Amino acid sequence: MQKTVVLDVVGLSYSLIGEHTPFLKKWFAGKRQATIDPMLPAVTTSVQSTYVTGKWPSEHGILGNGWYDRTDAEVKFWKQSNKLVQGEKIWDRAKKLDPSFTVSKMFWWYNMYSTADFSCTPRPQYPSDGLKLPDCYTQPGDLRDRLQQELGTFPLFQFWGPATTIKSTRWIADASMLVDKWHNPTLTLIYLPHLDYCLQKFGQDFSKIGNDLREVDDVCRDLIEYYEKQGAEVIVLSEYGITNVSKPIHINRILREAGLIRYREERGLELFDAGASPAFATADHQFANVYVNDPAVYEQVQTILENTPGIELVLDKTQQKDYHLDHERSGEFVIVADADSWFTYYYWLDDARAPDFARLVAIHQKPGYDPVEMFMDQTNPLVKLKAGYKLGRKMLGFRYLMNVISLDATLIKGSHGRLVTERDYKPVFVSSSASGQSDSDDSIAATAVYDRIWETLTANVLA
Repeated sequence: MQKTVVLDVVGLSYSLIGEHTPFLKKWFAGKRQATIDPMLPAVTTSVQSTYVTGKWPSEHGILGNGWYDRTDAEVKFWKQSNKLVQGEKIWDRAKKLDPSFTVSKMFWWYNMYSTADFSCTPRPQYPSDGLKLPDCYTQPGDLRDRLQQELGTFPLFQFWGPATTIKSTRWIADASMLVDKWHNPTLTLIYLPHLDYCLQKFGQDFSKIGNDLREVDDVCRDLIEYYEKQGAEVIVLSEYGITNVSKPIHINRILREAGLIRYREERGLELFDAGASPAFATADHQFANVYVNDPAVYEQVQTILENTPGIELVLDKTQQKDYHLDHERSGEFVIVADADSWFTYYYWLDDARAPDFARLVAIHQKPGYDPVEMFMDQTNPLVKLKAGYKLGRKMLGFRYLMNVISLDATLIKGSHGRLVTERDYKPVFVSSSASGQSDSDDSIAATAVYDRIWETLTANVLA
């Protein structure tokens, strides 16, 4: 099979290709290019699952970065087990055709316990004393030690949160090349997240994201030049484009004001209780599943959603079929924001009663996605000193709570998740292989990405 590498440059769209991305601009010019028609939901785990299975969310079951587990009565976000993705993966199909085929899955989501030969993903250590220590999880297990011996500990706190930098994306790129040198996998899937974060923080403000674009361009240059020397076909793609927003929709506060949200009071703070709530939303960028635990409030919830400013689509279970979203994990309603809006998970009405995790980087505790984790609390002029004090306690081995995150959702200037129609803001697909493509190709379905990768892999086998 043809050696192939797929670079997932998250958030990349043609609107960003220009003076700040000189390498990609030049490399794209000589390649077969297309846009990818966005799918619902246009969020990381759903799109990646479609790319590696060729199936819609209604088939593979990933209806967002999180969902409500009706059996456990818990909201679950950013889970890691690949067994959650229903359907055959592209590498399993390839192994049936070629038993010598191997795959390296570098930070693509649902990374753990898959049938990939080599993989690596963020996985902090959580000692019993309450600390959170940077680390990663690999298959095989000793790959973790080899990578961190060569590159240092995976920079978890530069991967997500207010300290995010290019350092984590550079670590992923370097680790991917090391795995290639050591094992020469047939297919390599590489997740490069840095651009995603700066775009959510600042939107398409080139005065603020220009340097980030150059940094990502440099990482792509190093990867592409390396893999082309190894004789690999290179595919550069993205999961979605990111567009400017200015209006957060506090959907759970709206449902709470209608008497539909339940919480427990603990130490004067309000802890959301999903199982007891008649209805609630799992916010996920510009997309949300709305779950109705009590059928008696179904029509009330529908009326609220249809009359909430900023909500563009309200899809019941029947309507979800038209968007390939009908699955047991989807909510009774799926809602999509308009172009200028996005959904927060916030459910409290008084910030003084917000749960302690609200001011933390706590992606697994929050009942929804929280991009504001990238910002420190700007209302506290001493917040950096506070963070330094907390870090000092950590280094001395004391328990600490890094409660420095802002609760101001208006800080977010870019988002994604909806069906963007403008070509320049759609996700991209650029391949150094012309296999299976025609000169008239300009736009492909998200499910067709799987076919393009397969055609590239098998060009030598099926010719």
